[in-house]
Amino acid sequence: MTPKVKRVLLKLSGEVLAGEKKTGFDDIKLMEMAQQVKELKELGTEVAVVVGGGNFWRGRTSGDMDRPTADYIGMLATCMNALALEDAFRRAGLTARVQTAIPMKPVAEPFSRKEAVKALEAGEIVIFGGGTGSPFFSTDTTAALRAAEIGADVILFGKAIDAVYSADPAKDSNAVRYDRITFQEVLEKNLQVMDQAAAAICKDNGIKVHVFELAVYGNIIRAANGEDIGTLVE
Repeated sequence: MTPKVKRVLLKLSGEVLAGEKKTGFDDIKLMEMAQQVKELKELGTEVAVVVGGGNFWRGRTSGDMDRPTADYIGMLATCMNALALEDAFRRAGLTARVQTAIPMKPVAEPFSRKEAVKALEAGEIVIFGGGTGSPFFSTDTTAALRAAEIGADVILFGKAIDAVYSADPAKDSNAVRYDRITFQEVLEKNLQVMDQAAAAICKDNGIKVHVFELAVYGNIIRAANGEDIGTLVE
């Protein structure tokens, strides 16, 4: 079967790995994620992953802590999640490797665009940990940056909400749901899809973003196949 897209970057929140525990890892959730990625790989799609660290650390709620310090702690949290995903993928029978923006050679490879692309072409999953390696940037920006670097066709943006809305639908009954929207509209309306740096990178590099509800099993493949779920930002 010919895949709908050749190469995707899957953006996961750290919270999804915690499941109902809300913190740390839920092994059932890890293996559910691995199984969905395995099904996507079986379609012939190359898969890279960027994962957040919110199941361990939320930098914006760190009180009076110095912002760069808080951000570096968050980057280390993403590395723990990347290693957990690598282990889950391998248990599911997949070949995976972790590359980190902050060098930590005993546990993962340092980020290398050339090595990442070579691994993807060889059928491996590449998991990017450590954010961009610099403070003041979110994992949204990391996803956009890595997607541009590896030439991904689309970012599959799994979220807790089912689509992009004009406002929080839980707080505003008049919130408008978008099926399709442009990056220009995201920037102009300041929609909370991703941070503005990430939206600008995607816009400038012609990378589509498919936002969908991650909690529904099978939605990763549905989004990769371009099915009418969530919101397509292009």
